[in-house]
Amino acid sequence: MAWQLDPNHTEVGFEVRHMMVSKVRGRFTDVAADIHLDEAEPANSRVEATIAAASVTTGAADRDGHLRSADFFDAEQYPNITFRSTSVQPSGKGGFKVAGTLAIRGVEQPVTLDGQFEGPAKDPWGNTRVGFSLAGDIDREAFGLTWNQALEAGGVLVAKQVKLQIDAQVIAVD
Repeated sequence: MAWQLDPNHTEVGFEVRHMMVSKVRGRFTDVAADIHLDEAEPANSRVEATIAAASVTTGAADRDGHLRSADFFDAEQYPNITFRSTSVQPSGKGGFKVAGTLAIRGVEQPVTLDGQFEGPAKDPWGNTRVGFSLAGDIDREAFGLTWNQALEAGGVLVAKQVKLQIDAQVIAVD
């Protein structure tokens, strides 16, 4: 069955350590996906998602501009971040693992995300909806996002590890 993202109830976010002492959180506001869910046979499910790199927002205009620059996402040259699933496997009660290929700055790397499925439910207008959460970690440097600054007291300004968190609500279209 085909599904479409409900953009008002979907968030693609990330979290990364800053200066070794705090965390910066951000999200992408322009996300599209082609989603096919097969509840009876989860292995037949698949997703292809496209995220506009320039839609990154962290609540700080200067930082957002830096993230869009060639130091990080290089949104002008690489406007899209993409994910294409290669497998979906059940994992515990309501859980699943999605393996796939994540492409950032033209660099593709395998990624596995842990998921949790919620639903289905009917909305007040008769539409069938489901929700799911996905989480995983990536090494940003593996995608060519290598900009950093050494700190005087040791360590670096931006950690290599980035936590991904996706919370989505989708609506049946078939």
